[in-house]
Amino acid sequence: MPASYAGLRKEACGIREFFLYSVQEGLLFGILALGVFITFRCLNFPDLTVDGSYPLGAAVFALTMYRGYGPVAGVVSALAAGALAGLFTGILHTFSRIPALLSGILTMICLYSINLRIMGRPNISLSENLGHRTIFVILRDAFPTVPEVYVRFLFLFALLVVLKFLLDAFLQTEIGLSIRATGDNETLVATQGINPDDMKLIGISLSNALVALSGAMFAQYQGFVDINMGIGMVISGLASVIVGEVLLRGKTIFVMTLQVIVGSVVYRLATAVALNWGYSIGFKPYDLKLFTGILVIVILSFPVLKEKFGKA
Repeated sequence: MPASYAGLRKEACGIREFFLYSVQEGLLFGILALGVFITFRCLNFPDLTVDGSYPLGAAVFALTMYRGYGPVAGVVSALAAGALAGLFTGILHTFSRIPALLSGILTMICLYSINLRIMGRPNISLSENLGHRTIFVILRDAFPTVPEVYVRFLFLFALLVVLKFLLDAFLQTEIGLSIRATGDNETLVATQGINPDDMKLIGISLSNALVALSGAMFAQYQGFVDINMGIGMVISGLASVIVGEVLLRGKTIFVMTLQVIVGSVVYRLATAVALNWGYSIGFKPYDLKLFTGILVIVILSFPVLKEKFGKA
């Protein structure tokens, strides 16, 4: 009986740690999802820059660390780099009048080469022999008696809460309201003396700054940077936004950003469960993108299918 109890306790601890690690990733990608929310929901701008600005944030952070600067400087540099990437996409769209989708694709393609230039090779390890420790290593050393999984969880939760409330406050300022109005009715905004192109530039820059921040934080979390880490990130972010909208109802800014965070955590939990227990039905790690794509297709198609079959 004691041996059985010990086995159950060990299994329970394993499940708890699995849950915490999955939630941690959900919180990390919640930062990216907030960025996707700004472009796709507030601006109604389908920005594909995300797949390039996400690894850009990680690459710039790694370069900053290798140059001898600390993690704070690396995070700030990643934010700035992401904002510049978004600004470039915005300029292509507003000044060159290139369609939104194509603007993002062009920037994403350019960023692949730029990221490789920054990194110097396809992947970089963020080992502790750089002379500076990452934020998660600093936190681990600061609280040696607390399990690392709990330290990381509390830090990421606090960081995301701060970012959420800062974004809530910004979107209720005059500029934030103008950004949201631009996404709703660009022509009406122009009649009010507001330049919609300026609002797009600000919104897209802010969005990609958050995406790059997510990339920089995830690079520290996993301990390395990979040139291909951004593939499919825009779909993952969009999936988080959509899942959150299905789970929670409300149209206030507070609820909408909460939807994004909850959606990100639930989406990451779902993918983690699929990866860990889906082997019984033949699910493989490389099926994750297929899983994400099907999930987004089903959720987006559901209202239309419901209406058609409901009438029938």
